[in-house]
Amino acid sequence: MSDSGGPTGPSTPESSPGQQRKHPSETSDRAEERLGKQVQEALGTEEVSDSDPLFVEAGLERVSDGLHTEPELMRGRSYKLAVACAGKGEITLSIALKNTVRQTVKCDGVPLRQRLTASAAKIRIDTEGMPGATGMVAWRLDKADK
Repeated sequence: MSDSGGPTGPSTPESSPGQQRKHPSETSDRAEERLGKQVQEALGTEEVSDSDPLFVEAGLERVSDGLHTEPELMRGRSYKLAVACAGKGEITLSIALKNTVRQTVKCDGVPLRQRLTASAAKIRIDTEGMPGATGMVAWRLDKADK
């Protein structure tokens, strides 16, 4: 159990995982940046352009903050929603259309894609981390081409 290299751990953090945990803000910032990049790449939002006629909105949030958006949509028009979470645990995705639909999304970096038809000019999209969930969540909303 005794580790003579313990006090010098900060100079070689890779060799001692225990030492990394003593600086959570430093490692969590880097982890959030990495996880954020992962979900943005999964959704293709890094290169999205406002000039794309199908693009509506996209965003990136911490799982602990959740995403909360009320995009203005054209009633009767179809849209494609993609949500990806990377990190640990699961989140609950709520989409308030005519009736609220709730789904569980794993924080495994794999996008959940769903087609929506706007029943009102405004819908509400929210996520909430389940107990113990950490990481980053991203979303992208596009008009369906057909």
